[in-house]
Amino acid sequence: MKLNYNKAEFYSSYGKFSQIPPSENIEIAFAGHSNVGKSTLINKLFNRKNLARVSSVPGKTATINFYKLENIYFVDLPGYGYAKVSKSDKERWSGLIEGYLGADRDIRLVFMLVDMRHAPTKDDIHMIDYLIDTETPFVIVLTKADKLNKTERAKRMEAFKDEIPCFSDIHSIPFSSQTFEGVEELRKIVEDVIEND
Repeated sequence: MKLNYNKAEFYSSYGKFSQIPPSENIEIAFAGHSNVGKSTLINKLFNRKNLARVSSVPGKTATINFYKLENIYFVDLPGYGYAKVSKSDKERWSGLIEGYLGADRDIRLVFMLVDMRHAPTKDDIHMIDYLIDTETPFVIVLTKADKLNKTERAKRMEAFKDEIPCFSDIHSIPFSSQTFEGVEELRKIVEDVIEND
């Protein structure tokens, strides 16, 4: 099923899990560390400049943002692990993320974003373990791929095998907002998920 990605629109955002209405459509979620590039990826996926607001301030997405395309919700979860936010904010975010992922929703896939240039953080590993333990289907998107040369990239891919549990068994996609690497592959995955509906 071919989707017209340009038709995606912002649907709603929620600051507390209790505000989110019950699940009525297929949902595809985006998770990752603050500033890993979730908003940028969403904009590239939908071929739009400012659908998801990109901020140079890490930890800016403090809400769960829903975008709608046909009968699918694309759900941008708050970035986690940013040191400079208050403890109460951190607790609210983790409540939002855990509440959302643990609820009885029709989550078909999580795109788990990891900065390709660095080893995953403790929070990244925590999230990956959670997705594995709950048997939530997910794909790892390795962002900022254009910032590495061929040799550095090969080194990081090798290192991920030790750093990320079950890395060799997980589908991973290098992604760059600059070169558009990975965009078509991500769209293909989305379409496969919908076709299996």
